[in-house]
Parts: sequence; structure tokens; C-alpha cells
Amino acid sequence: MKSALDNLFESQTREWPLLAQGIEGLKRAATRKVQVAWFDVFIRHIPHRIASTTAAVDRASIAKRPCFLCAANLPPEEKGLQFDDDYTIYCNPFPILDRHITIVHREHRPQRIAGQLHAMLRLAKGLPGHFIVYNGPECGASAPDHMHFQACARNLFPIEQDAKRRDGIYIPDYFRNVLVFQNTRLTERAIDVLGALTNAASEPMINIAAFYEQGAFTLFLFPRGKHRPSAFHSGELTVSPASIDLCGIFVAPVEKDFEKITARDVGNIYKEVTLPDPIFRKLVEQLS
Repeated sequence: MKSALDNLFESQTREWPLLAQGIEGLKRAATRKVQVAWFDVFIRHIPHRIASTTAAVDRASIAKRPCFLCAANLPPEEKGLQFDDDYTIYCNPFPILDRHITIVHREHRPQRIAGQLHAMLRLAKGLPGHFIVYNGPECGASAPDHMHFQACARNLFPIEQDAKRRDGIYIPDYFRNVLVFQNTRLTERAIDVLGALTNAASEPMINIAAFYEQGAFTLFLFPRGKHRPSAFHSGELTVSPASIDLCGIFVAPVEKDFEKITARDVGNIYKEVTLPDPIFRKLVEQLS
């Protein structure tokens, strides 16, 4: 798969100007490190991420536009790589990290992790050196109408090291509430319990990241309290955290926000958008 993915990036960079522009933009991205409590977060200024950060994902807006992940609506230059019977890999033309790809279900079906968690783990195993992310339809997915994952190279993936300080199934004093699992059974149970605790009508608000290393899977489940922080709605900061941000690469597409955002801001935003502490404690208790 690695050589096939390398070939895809090489040919697509040559033949698809939008991707070439995105990769060049990533090379120019500015990154600075801040320390929040005991852990580091990398704030990354990438102007081409503005459309995703500010994407309108309400039902009315979705209904007005064609699905940009459906094969029939892709640009003629965009080509994919078949992964299995259900998914196709595409190069992401608006990358946050190296080797940023989008893995799209061939059928137009809603973004739902139910029944697809094993596919996520197959991707993690089939893409060594990458981490796979899932953004829930109400907390980060810019295409909540079409099932998809994303993946990026793991050379900058802060949460992988942070998780070594975990206490059982969670990372303590981490500002963002996150569960850490080694198997799908507990992950699926956590989603079910979270749905009951939050009275979710369908899928509870979640983000997931996963990787495979030395014969073992690691899954990070971020239960969410809300989609976007108050600073986004007030216009103070144009930030909208999804899985990659919660893993420690915090995207700031607007230059003035990148320059002014502080470690305290990042910590407060993490606290605001992930599940409130009292409900998270109940979730941990029920799973333990």
C-alpha cells in the first residue's frame, strides 16, 4: 500500500494543480509550540484550511450543494486508489499534515461510525506510519452527508506520546476529555454508553483517532460537548476543533489568530468543546 500511495501522490501532484498548490501551501505553513499544563500543542497556521474551518454543515446548507465526495462530482483531475470493496483513498488538496488523505465510502451514505469501526482499524493497519481520524457529523465533518475518514503521517502526532501518561482508560489533567482503548469492543461500548448519558437521538458527538503499531491498535475517543467554541461564534477566533486539533495539532487558518492565540486559549477551548467533566466521570465509571 505504501508504494501505491506514494505513486498516487506523485501522479496527482503532477496532474492536479489544486493538490500541488495545497502541498506547497503546507510547506509554507507556520507552526509554533505552546505548553498547556504538562503537554505540548502545535498551533499551525494554514490559510487554505479556512473553508473547512468555517464550513456550513447545517441540513439546509448541505441540501443546497452537491456532495463533493461523491465520485460523480469530483474534479476530472482527481483520481483515487481502491482500498477495499467499500473505500477509495484520495489525496486531500487542503492538507494539515504530510500525506493527508481522505478515505471515502463508495456509496453516498451519512457519516456514521456504526458498523464502520472495523474499517477504520483496517485502514490503520494498512497504512503504517499514519493515524486515521473520524469526525462525527455534528463535530468536525465538513461532509456529514457522506461517510469518510481522513489520515495523515504520524511524524507530528503529540497525543501518541501524551497517552503514555494515561490512567487506565483516560489521560488525566489533559484539559480535553479523551478515552484510550486497545480494542473495538470497548470503543463500541463507550459510544453506546455515551449515547445513553447524553440522550443522543442517533450517534453521540464524537471524534476518533486510531493508529497501529507493533501488532496493536490504539484508539482515542473524544466525547464532545459542543461543535464549536464560543470564540468562533463571537468572531474572536476562527477555530473549529476536530480530531486532528484534539490530537494536538491546533489549526488556525487566520494569521492574526495564529499570532495571538495562547496556551490558555487552547486549554479553555479543549475544555469547552469536549464532554463536561461531570458527565465524563460518569462515563468512565460505567466503563470501568
